[in-house]
Amino acid sequence: MRRVNSQAFDCIVVGAGPSGSTAAIAAQRAGLHTLLIDAQPERRDKTCGDGLTPRAVHVLRTLGLDDVLPAYRNRGLKLHGFGGDVTAPWPDSPYGTVGSASPRAVFDALLVDEARAAGAEVWHNCPATGAEFAGGLISSVDTHKGPVRARWVIVADGVRSPFGKLLGRQWHKGEVFGIAARSYCATPLADEEWMHSHVELRDADGAVQPGYGWIFPLGAGEDGEGAVNLGCGALSTDARPAKVNTKKLLASYAAQQREAWQLGPERNVTSALLPMGGAVSNVAGPNWALIGDAAACVNPLNGEGIDYGMETAAMAVELIADGGDLTLAWPLLLREAYGDAFALARTAARLLTYPQFLPAVGPLAMRGIGGRYLMPAAARLMGNLITDEDTDVIARAWRAAGRAAPRNAPLWDVA
Repeated sequence: MRRVNSQAFDCIVVGAGPSGSTAAIAAQRAGLHTLLIDAQPERRDKTCGDGLTPRAVHVLRTLGLDDVLPAYRNRGLKLHGFGGDVTAPWPDSPYGTVGSASPRAVFDALLVDEARAAGAEVWHNCPATGAEFAGGLISSVDTHKGPVRARWVIVADGVRSPFGKLLGRQWHKGEVFGIAARSYCATPLADEEWMHSHVELRDADGAVQPGYGWIFPLGAGEDGEGAVNLGCGALSTDARPAKVNTKKLLASYAAQQREAWQLGPERNVTSALLPMGGAVSNVAGPNWALIGDAAACVNPLNGEGIDYGMETAAMAVELIADGGDLTLAWPLLLREAYGDAFALARTAARLLTYPQFLPAVGPLAMRGIGGRYLMPAAARLMGNLITDEDTDVIARAWRAAGRAAPRNAPLWDVA
């Protein structure tokens, strides 16, 4: 027998990650009585690099969520590999020059607390299992507490998006997607001011492996122990799958970096697949929209999605506040905001799925003129730090190339 729940909300947000919690905060501030639900318990973990680019920091500050920012700060990226080391400080931009990092179990919980403080009701251990429709609109969402009525639904249930699938969301794995594994390691060097990325990974026999590694310092944790987020990732497509065991590669990478970083054992090792660059379709209906990872709002060059997730949350709530049918309006808004950048980034990332590409260009990119000019520019792109207002050569070239990038692949298509 179907359980009955008499509660009704202006907006139900499915998923309590950064995207969903930000959407709940924005919706409550817009005067919408909001319910935030999540399938997992409080302080659940998430496979992620945990890095907060200046763009993500900027979004938090713009929304008045400074209390969510951790005390730790970083200055930019250090890239290593193929005989070169490149230091790329966060560039002066409208987003500022301050980055940070925070374990997702901590960061997400703080955002949920902010959603509660804003007035949203929060239900954990409560997956969305179905939807009822009336006149083409979602009229209620089925939950473990029974169906809950709502005028609007925002779907922020992550990379797999189980509720999004129920609504027709399709992930196009013919486009570039990410595979990654992540761990935490104790270290006395957790206050290091730079995020590190190794673009050359080798196995015990010295053979170059597909993918890259990262070490993101996290500062001192709640228990006072310093740690880093250490992980590795690779890019893949259905046609050219990355032939790598990410957890095995992570263990090898940690062993290679253990002495330099004084690392403790890897713990909390997790792995995940990651849709990227808008390579999903059916992201909206008349009164519902997918945001963040569920809508593949992830940079194909680095897997960064926290900043896009929070941005799309605010954008979706603003569109809802205007009223009207979201079916075409939401994909159009996503394409206007990110289409050029994602189309170009997907084209560039596709090159990295060829095993021969990185060993051929890596030495040129990481040394000499390449290391001095090319990689700092690439780090700027990887940090999602080019805006429409930037007028320098790199920004103009990036935007022009984005407009010229192929559009024959799905970018939030409407099925």
